[in-house]
Amino acid sequence: MAPYFVDFRSAERRRLAYAAPRRLPKTPSYMSAERHSLFGTGVGSPKLPQPDWQRVVHTILVSRALDELEETQLLPARKVLYQFTARGHDVTQVLLGQLLTGARDGIGVYYRSRPLMLSVGLPLKDALASTMMRSGSVSDGRDIGVVFNLPNRDGVCVLPACGGVGAQYTPAVGWAQSLQYRSQVLGEAEANGSIAVAHGGDASAATNGFWSALTIATTQRLPILFFIEDNGYGISVKSDFQTPGGNIAANLSGFKNLRILETDSAMPVEAAVSIARGVEAVRAGQGPVLLRVVVPRLSGHSGQDTQTYKSSEEISAERARDPLVKLRAQLVPGVMSEQAWSALEQRAHEDVQAALAAVEASAVPDVTRSTRHVFSERNEDGTLDLQQQGGLPDAGMNLPAGNESPRSEGPRINMVTAIRRTLEHELAINQRVVVFGEDVGRKGGVHAATLGLQEKFGASRVFDTSLSEEGIIGRAVGMALAGLMPVPEIQFRKYADPAVEQLNDCGTMRWRTANRFAAPMVVRMPGGFFKCGDPWHSQSNEVQFVHAIGWRVAMPSNAEDAVGLLRSALRGNDPTIFFEHRAMLDGAWARRPYPGDDFVVPFGKAKLLRAGSELTIISWGAMVERCEQAAEQSSVDVELLDLRTLMPWDREAVLASVRKTRRCVIVHEDNLTAGFGAEIAAVLAKEAFFDLDAPIERVTMPDVPSPHSPLLLDSVVPSVARITDAIRQIASI
Repeated sequence: MAPYFVDFRSAERRRLAYAAPRRLPKTPSYMSAERHSLFGTGVGSPKLPQPDWQRVVHTILVSRALDELEETQLLPARKVLYQFTARGHDVTQVLLGQLLTGARDGIGVYYRSRPLMLSVGLPLKDALASTMMRSGSVSDGRDIGVVFNLPNRDGVCVLPACGGVGAQYTPAVGWAQSLQYRSQVLGEAEANGSIAVAHGGDASAATNGFWSALTIATTQRLPILFFIEDNGYGISVKSDFQTPGGNIAANLSGFKNLRILETDSAMPVEAAVSIARGVEAVRAGQGPVLLRVVVPRLSGHSGQDTQTYKSSEEISAERARDPLVKLRAQLVPGVMSEQAWSALEQRAHEDVQAALAAVEASAVPDVTRSTRHVFSERNEDGTLDLQQQGGLPDAGMNLPAGNESPRSEGPRINMVTAIRRTLEHELAINQRVVVFGEDVGRKGGVHAATLGLQEKFGASRVFDTSLSEEGIIGRAVGMALAGLMPVPEIQFRKYADPAVEQLNDCGTMRWRTANRFAAPMVVRMPGGFFKCGDPWHSQSNEVQFVHAIGWRVAMPSNAEDAVGLLRSALRGNDPTIFFEHRAMLDGAWARRPYPGDDFVVPFGKAKLLRAGSELTIISWGAMVERCEQAAEQSSVDVELLDLRTLMPWDREAVLASVRKTRRCVIVHEDNLTAGFGAEIAAVLAKEAFFDLDAPIERVTMPDVPSPHSPLLLDSVVPSVARITDAIRQIASI
């Protein structure tokens, strides 16, 4: 029999879809075929896999029993605080899950994906332990219970879900691109035929992440299935407010390189054919597929949602389309007996009750461990406390530790050359390093940091991207979870703003999954003033990333440190922001001899540039040069510390220096209010208060954006003269 799908190539089908966005075109005649022959061969269609209906039905009934338990008992008793039922979405999710059998399949899920999770192997006890916030669950009580994950190196992996709507799409696309890379570049046979799935609701099709992922998937022809559940609502807002006409499949009918399928969960057996058709098409290398599945939302958005925005007629109409009721009507009698169905119901309730008893007997989270796993950690014996999924260590890569002593080879080179040379070496010794971003390929980057790298290593390893920072960072997350070392470039610091959700989600991943997942990467990010400024290209605002949980932050002031810090980050096990100051990329002061291919700078270790006894200056980035000049002009015996990294930062070196000199000036380019200098000052005020002979002084930008006019820029960026005056003033107290 022919597979059930909607092909929008015909004008008539497009008209029907727009005219009735919640109603599928009339079903083909094969729908009345003998139910025992559920997956026959259609015209030109290969044999499709047949569901294990016993397993499918049991999983759906377990999901329903969990929903009922939480809604009627656990939520009122406050044993569950967040409850998101998947009732109505469950049948088609389980049908999808039983098809995800590839050796490297990966799924990006959302908060209503529990049936799908159960169908791909999430233990029932773990599912309930998560919503009940118990120790040993998928987040160890750190995240809301419906935000699941499932590490797996030898089968389907479920990427850590996020609470944000649409946040799952670009990491799923990154996983899909990693499959392509692992097959074509690394030669891994397991990646062949494996796929990625991006699972979301129709309201999420209005998000930045969805459109960015769709662009990446179709332009690169990636092996990914977009599985979009259309229940007609985004909380209380109907779907025609999310997408014109309320049908994302119809709207995408003209999207190049995208195959569109559509089905209705109220016809489960036929929906199973459409789902199988979509999965098989992606596995066969036919490119991305979008499958829109019409589902009823049989309960509110969450456990607290009473659905007062729906009329009683609307609620009744949805209940009449319950896919579980429809599935029973299609399977009983014939595929299974009434007694067999009843036995599965009984078993599902017994399984859920047994899981409840086990969870009730399990431990609550250990409050003494709540600060563990923000960053990569080592065990007491010095071995790495390795995450279960993600990063180079997970992939079995053991790169050399490096040498902290520079070899100083050849003439002085500028910082941009030093960065390029470091990237070139790490690309050469580690095939899992991939460099990408806007204009980094043939152009070599707008700052020339990647010039010539694509020619040497090929477009699979150094490549351009679409103009979407959400897509750049989200894609990097998926790649890192698959064991690659992505090096995405954000052209200018301000351009990172559209990617803040992905940056934050990546940083918290290790903590919120209790070290089950981590996504190490190096985000190269030029910024700061240059010959002029402006509010869009010259921002620094590094403190935002220091405040972002889980990110290491490097701000080198010179070529030598840039080499050591970049290499350390590329061989590390944490996500890193590598800030490249525009004024230092070709600045004469920042030039240094190349320190060698083994040189590394450990994070959290400041550099003493000048020893002194009367006053300590603490700085980083482009301000270090100006501080050195000011120290020379001040006639004060100044000690100058270049922090080099802000997360972590070298508290011990700062405290030791200030306790010696008893005076301190902090200089940075970022704004005064809540700049990182305020954090340093607060630590000094607490830890070295009685060692100070003068107030702590900060020399910074005022609380204004970077101005464009060079005259205005010079008036606000800390100058050598301003720094010198501050040194003399504090030294004289």
